[in-house]
Amino acid sequence: MEVLGIDIGSYGIKGAIVDTEKGEIISKKKSTDKIEDTRPHKLISKLHKIVKKFDWKGPVGCAFPAATTKGIILSTDRINETWIDADAEHLFSEITGCDVSVINDTDATGLAEMTFGTGKDVNGTVIVLTVGTGIGSSIFVNGKLFPNTELGHIEIKGITIEERASNKARKEEGIQRKTWAKRLQFVLEHYETLFHPDLFILGGQLSKKADKTFPYIKLSTKFKAAEFRNNASIVGAAYYAALQQKKRA
Repeated sequence: MEVLGIDIGSYGIKGAIVDTEKGEIISKKKSTDKIEDTRPHKLISKLHKIVKKFDWKGPVGCAFPAATTKGIILSTDRINETWIDADAEHLFSEITGCDVSVINDTDATGLAEMTFGTGKDVNGTVIVLTVGTGIGSSIFVNGKLFPNTELGHIEIKGITIEERASNKARKEEGIQRKTWAKRLQFVLEHYETLFHPDLFILGGQLSKKADKTFPYIKLSTKFKAAEFRNNASIVGAAYYAALQQKKRA
């Protein structure tokens, strides 16, 4: 099935057509400019522009920067507060004329990695982290998603994990990658004591230059770079939409 996958991120909205049987992007990616205003009517308008750029009439999967259930927005830590309890699936479907399925962005990343990427055929407990402007998370147990986790919001000694170890924190504080790696190790060790995972999959901006950071991280638990990097949420959102289409058929 071909599905338009869309990712709503802090740097803009980007999309591409995905072959959901193979987990491959089969078109050029198209994007909007940076998002300055995340109020519903602004995001809806930008998403509509992406769909129009593809002249798309089929199913759409949307990776959204918030916890969601059945398309309803449950949290607004990274977007305008007026999104709370909004039915994003209905709003996006209405404006685009397409059947839109909405999923948390890091859950979408996790689906891509566990179905087609680094986590394929891996059993046990897997924690997928997107380390970028913030730190997003998804948890899988024997391939099954436990949705809407927000592990980046966990506090250690009064500081949230994403404030301590995100790529944004690294840039703002001007710290070297070796120091950043030690912060990441501290965070991952904390997750080890809480969840005892079998594998960490590390994505987002961290995975772009994993070879410059990973050698400084020493853990008992295996950790690997995400295969899809910044394309994971597009592929995962499209795959999620394809699953929803099959359920409705």
